[in-house]
Order: sequence, then C-alpha cells, then structure tokens
Amino acid sequence: MKRIVFALAIAAALFSCAPKADYSSVPMAKPEQISQVEPLSWWTGMNTPLQIMVHGPQISDFNVAVEGSGLRVMAVHKADSPNYLFLDMEVRKAGEYNLVFTRGEESFKYPYIIREREAGSRDRLSYTTADMIYLIMPDRFASATSENDTMGMPDVVDRTDPVARHGGDLQGIIDHLDYIADLGATAIWLTPALEDNQPHESYHGYACTDYYHIDARFGDNAKYKELVEKAHEKGLKVIMDIVTNHCGTAHWWMQDAPFKDWYHVNEPYMQMNALFSVYMDPNAAKVDRNRQESGWFVPSMPDMNLDNPFVLRYFQQWAVWWAEYSGLDGFRVDTYPYNEPEPMSKWCKAVLEEYPNFNIVGECWDMNIPQVAYWQKDNPNKNGFNSNLPSIMDFPLEHAMITAMCEDQVWWDEGMTRIYTVLGQDFVYKDLSHMMTFFANHDHARTGDILRQDPARMKLIITLLATIRGIPQLYYGDEMMFLERKDCQSHDGAKRIDFPGGWEGDSIDLFSADGRASAPAMYASAADLHDYTRTLFQWRKGCKAVQEGKTLHFLSRRNVGSRNITDNTYSFFRYTDDDAVFVYVNNTFEDRTLDWNHYSEFVSGPVNGRNVLTGENIVLENGVKIGPKSALVVEFKR
Repeated sequence: MKRIVFALAIAAALFSCAPKADYSSVPMAKPEQISQVEPLSWWTGMNTPLQIMVHGPQISDFNVAVEGSGLRVMAVHKADSPNYLFLDMEVRKAGEYNLVFTRGEESFKYPYIIREREAGSRDRLSYTTADMIYLIMPDRFASATSENDTMGMPDVVDRTDPVARHGGDLQGIIDHLDYIADLGATAIWLTPALEDNQPHESYHGYACTDYYHIDARFGDNAKYKELVEKAHEKGLKVIMDIVTNHCGTAHWWMQDAPFKDWYHVNEPYMQMNALFSVYMDPNAAKVDRNRQESGWFVPSMPDMNLDNPFVLRYFQQWAVWWAEYSGLDGFRVDTYPYNEPEPMSKWCKAVLEEYPNFNIVGECWDMNIPQVAYWQKDNPNKNGFNSNLPSIMDFPLEHAMITAMCEDQVWWDEGMTRIYTVLGQDFVYKDLSHMMTFFANHDHARTGDILRQDPARMKLIITLLATIRGIPQLYYGDEMMFLERKDCQSHDGAKRIDFPGGWEGDSIDLFSADGRASAPAMYASAADLHDYTRTLFQWRKGCKAVQEGKTLHFLSRRNVGSRNITDNTYSFFRYTDDDAVFVYVNNTFEDRTLDWNHYSEFVSGPVNGRNVLTGENIVLENGVKIGPKSALVVEFKR
C-alpha cells in the first residue's frame, strides 16, 4: 500500500510540474467536427468517475489533451465505430477547460466545464412515507404558451387527436404548483420530460431520443431546473421518471451506435416476453431469460444492452448528472425488470453511493407478491441477488383495491377481503416503508370509469390511499374523478386526458374553486371530491401514525344462511406508541353499526377522538353508524 501511495504522489508531482502546452492558437471545434459530448459538464467532489463520450466524424483518429490544469485525460477508449471516443478523466478542481483534439497538423478544441459541487448535495433527502406524490403527464397537464408547441419537430400539437402532442409544458406545471401543494401533495412525479422526437405518439416521453436535453416542446434544461427550484419553494419534491431499458428509434445514436452491442440487435425482430419470473425461477430456460432481457419493448423502442460496461457507465453518469444539475429529489425507473438485473443493481448502487439518502422506485408490474418483493433492496433472495433498488411499486395492492371497489356481491375472498389478503402478506417484503402505493397511474384506465363514475367509491379508494402503509401516489385528476375520452379508439390516449383549465381558452377551469363549483354535469362531483381529497392529504402531512405507524387490521364476517361470508367492510388501526388512527371502510349499500368490542385487543372501552373527514369530535363506541359506501377516519391519543 505504501508503494502505491508513493507512486501516486510521484505521478501527481510530475503532473503538476509538467510544462503546459500552448493551445491558444487552436481553433474551437465546428459543429461538423464534434456532434455530441456527454455528460454536458461535471463537478468536483463526485464519487462517480467521469467518462466523457465524444461523438464526431473519425474522432477515434485523434489524440486528446486538456487545455488547463485541474482536469486531465487518464485513459482513452475507442469504440467499434470510428466516430466515438470514451475518455476517462481525472477531476481535480473546478474550471473552464478545453478538450484538445489533434490529428497530424489538424487540431481543434471543445469547451468543458467543471463546477464546484454544491455544499450538502450528497446529503439531500428524498421522498418517504411522509410524502404524497402527485403524478403528472406534462403534455396533458397545462400549457403556459403555444410558442413552443412544435419547435421544428415532426409530432405536432393537435388536441383533438388523443395520441398527438397537446402542448403542455414545464411552465404550465410551474404556474399550477400552488394547486398541487394545496391539495396536500408534497412531491411531484413527471412522466419523462426528456426529448422524445419520435414521429408519432411522442407525447408520453418513454422513447427518449436525447438523454441530456429536456424536450424543447416542454422547455429546456434551465426551465426544468427552475421547476425543481420553484417546487422546493412550495414544499414539493421532484421525482424524475427515467428509462434505462430502452430508447427511441429516433435517438441520434441509432444512426451510428458506438458499439455493435450498444443495444440488442435481434435478427429477426424479437419482442420481449414480459416474463419476470425467469429471474427467480430455478426451472426457467435460458432462452426465456434471454428474450426477457434482450427483446424489445415495442418496435419503436430499441432495447439497451446494459451488459456493455460503457452503456452502464453512460446511464450511471446520466442519472447522477441530472440529480446534480437540477437538484431533483429522487427517481422512478420505468420497466425495471426488463433491464438486465445485475447491471441495474450496479446502476442503483452507483446512484446511492453518490446520494446515500436518495430514493429510487422501480416499476415492477406484477401481481405476484414474492416476485415483486424480489426486486427490493436487501430482500433475502435464495439465488443471492440484491437489486440495490430501495423502493418498489405495490401493484398487487393496486389491483386488490381497484377490484374490491367494484365488487358488491361478495363471498369468501372477494371485495374488501382482497385488500386484507394482500396486506396480510406484508411479511414477504423487506421494507414496507419503501413501497409506493397507488390505485392508478398513466398506464391504467381512469379510475372514475372503472368505478362506474361513482363518487362514493372514489372517496373510499382515496381514503385507503391516504391511510394504508407506504408512500402514496395520486394520478393527476383522480382527485376529481377524471373520466376517459369517449371519442377515440386509442385506450392510452383516452385515459391521458387534458386537465381542464390548463390551456388558454378552456371553457372549464378545474384548477380554481370557482371553476370546480360551476363545472358542468360530467364534473358535478369535482368540487366535493377535490375537497375530500384535500382534507385527507393535508391532514396526513402531520399524522405520524399514518406516516410511520404499524398496522392492525380487521375483517368482518356475516352469516348468509348456513354460510359465514365477508361483510365487505374493512377496518384497521395505524398507530405509534402515542397516537392512533382508526379507519373503517364500508363498501356496502347499507349502514353498518360499529361493534367497538370487536377491537378490544387494541383498545378497551370508548375512545374520544376527532373525525378527520368532518373535523368534529367523536366517541368511538358501540352503536356508531357508518353510512353505505362511506368511510370513517378517526384520530385519537392512545
């Protein structure tokens, strides 16, 4: 070890004392000489090593040096394409540098900036069970201006077309941050805002065509950074939705990939099989695992090959760059189990080494609880795999809640029993505090339609979301029971509707109390549902029993003839040592009378509490009535 330290010290001394070359007469690179340099910049004090990718015609023929002290080239890697170089850099101090490229008598330079890392950046906090996450699709939320609608891109704005761009932008979100905060949200998750320049259906953003630039139709990088800053001022965290599994066919590197295996090339085309079990199944065939890892999501989304170390390093740096540049508070990773598991474990580890308190939630869309639990960090998997992924999305609970709300005639394992059964398997999960709970997102049908446009059912499912364990996520508009468009064939486009009032000239404005009060028949319940949601989530922000407490739940039964079946009610306590919340959900068409003796193992005798939904004092005791399709939420001291 002493020899190594000594050698490094000698190398550092030689580097600092070496005569500096004079590059003052070298011209700056022209656009036709350097096409891309990524990452766009870097910082001092980072754990993540800096590897710069340079793209330009025959750039691999050039030698590379740095003009200025404090940054130097440690190693140069050529790719399969002669138009790329990968530069391993040593970062010593902040400054403005020039990368100098020389081939014989030809020379040019490209500027590169190293900044001082912001104090405290490494220790930033992320989203937790104390938060409520509001999910927004930027193109469909609000438009501040029509001037950025096209920006020379092929997929133009047409609000009558459900799969075209509709013109929402980042400034539109900034303009309505007060609405989001007032609703009780403490974090926002935007579906991808990076450039998606696909010629069709680019509005959703999941086919990225430039990983380092915000889509110009949303704004630019500076506007995204401003969004984060303005959100923080309102007490809102920002979660970036990212895709490591695939890009879009219109990505610039699809015309000239650095390596032959930069993405998975399948001849003929191979579709993925969405068979997540191949990773933990001891009986799985290799051919099935290969299709899961290497098959494309859809023909317009090439599958990235994270087994290539340069691809993995690219995506590790990219995530860190956006976190450091914008000051965002966490990530959501799309289609997590479609990635190669081992490289993604390294990806997560790299991000967490840079930001130890960061939260990352993965989309592991599976209804099988053990298969979902497999993907959470430190889960005791039999094959020894550790994903390093802190949080997982609770799809089994989402499915149980939605299904239960739709069932009125129930027997043994239906209705509210479904929720009880799913939560009864919480022992499978490594960390319940790192599970995102939800009943809908951008990939689901609108809950209002599923629940037959019934505001009472919407209130029940919103109540569950606000009180059940985990990190709640609410899809924009569900607080007012948005419904799908009925004038189109595209299911995806139908459910990703515009927020009324988000565009100049909208005849309905559901962002304002006056607009909600005067809304037409299809939004007749908007004001009441909005206020109900607001009451619950504003209260939740200060309720430690719900944010951090344990759960004790109960399922009622009733006799029907000779059978004892579920009563289609569900009740539970969330509690700490000092505080408790009692929740009773009556999913029937009849009144239910509280049998307080049923809960004597938790509390004996009547309890004085506060009805969260009405603000009134209430005594929890035998005889309290809970109306049909309604809930009771009461907080009290233990």
